[in-house]
Amino acid sequence: MSNWKLMNTLPLRLPPDADLRRALEEAAKSSGGSAFVVSGIGSLQGATLRLADANSDTQFSGPFELLSLSGSVSPDGAHLHMAVANAQGEVLGGHVCYGNIIRTTAEVLLINLPDWALDREVDEATGFKELVVRKV
Repeated sequence: MSNWKLMNTLPLRLPPDADLRRALEEAAKSSGGSAFVVSGIGSLQGATLRLADANSDTQFSGPFELLSLSGSVSPDGAHLHMAVANAQGEVLGGHVCYGNIIRTTAEVLLINLPDWALDREVDEATGFKELVVRKV
């Protein structure tokens, strides 16, 4: 059996004023709970990112073009990264936090994994909740 038969694709168009992360968590939850975000483009009113090695979120005033979006979504939460560009073409990237509000649209492709469960558990080596993949 082809591995593609074990996956379900879910193309999404997120509307203006939706919270990007919250909308993706809700979409994954309504379609089984475990998914990978494989592609995402669009625009944001502003950007809220957790930058590399930071302990808190940073808010940036927009507008921004959403250049790329990827990551995983599980019932235990999302681990998403994105790159955005401001009106001068400067690019920022980091972990996607709540508060990234869609400006005009976001076009996202989720891959749902009905035969797999994605969870997050604290990894002793990193000290962070890391992805755990289980066959169901």
